[in-house]
Amino acid sequence: MKNMFKIFWLAACLTLLFAAPLYAEEDDSVLESYNRAMFTFNATADHFVIKPAAKGYRAVTNDFIRERVRNFFDNMKEPISTVNHVLQGDVTDSGKSLGRFLINTTLGLLGTFDVASGWGIKKNPTDFDRTLAAWCVPDGPFFMLPLFGPSTPRAATGMVAEAYTHPVYWAGYFSSFGEDWKRYSFYYGISALGFVSLREQNIEFLDNLTANSVDPYSTIKSAYIQNRMKIGVCGKKDADSDDAGYDFDFDDMDDE
Repeated sequence: MKNMFKIFWLAACLTLLFAAPLYAEEDDSVLESYNRAMFTFNATADHFVIKPAAKGYRAVTNDFIRERVRNFFDNMKEPISTVNHVLQGDVTDSGKSLGRFLINTTLGLLGTFDVASGWGIKKNPTDFDRTLAAWCVPDGPFFMLPLFGPSTPRAATGMVAEAYTHPVYWAGYFSSFGEDWKRYSFYYGISALGFVSLREQNIEFLDNLTANSVDPYSTIKSAYIQNRMKIGVCGKKDADSDDAGYDFDFDDMDDE
């Protein structure tokens, strides 16, 4: 069953990825009905479940604890950045990401403290999405994922690749002694904490983004697409990307 699940997601993402050139990137009207329906579903789930969970997480923790959690999840992405810097031909940044991971995992107590930045080794995150962009893979049409929200075929493919290369996934794999329920309980439990933590960081941002919007779906879509332009294709960014009015790259919001 687990292998069928992996194969299904891989096949679905590869189908979307290689079908992307069939669509003009500025023409995603064919998905408009689906996107709006899924946006409504996601907004409802967020209103009744996800946002209250994020507010509850904020209520029972303090800034110190939340920063430790954010640092932990940032550190867990360093091996992914290490691999993708190599795939993008940047060996120097790959070494920095690996060094950050080793330093913060040991001296920084599993990354809860960012010791490496204090030593002058700054974060330079990257991922499979950016690697595919560097390899000239087109982004494809905008579409909404259940619960995860705005995406594209390239972004979704990168997200699936990241899920199965994430250190937390492999930590659960090697510590579960082959028992799937232990592995998936560990992985999804940690992932749920990361999801809630990310939502907590962006409570005000998302509220402000849609507060005075007549059409929240169009606002979210525009913000996401403008942010995608910053990535570009074949290592070249869109000429207008610096003029984007929104920043939807949540993972980089605390990197400055």
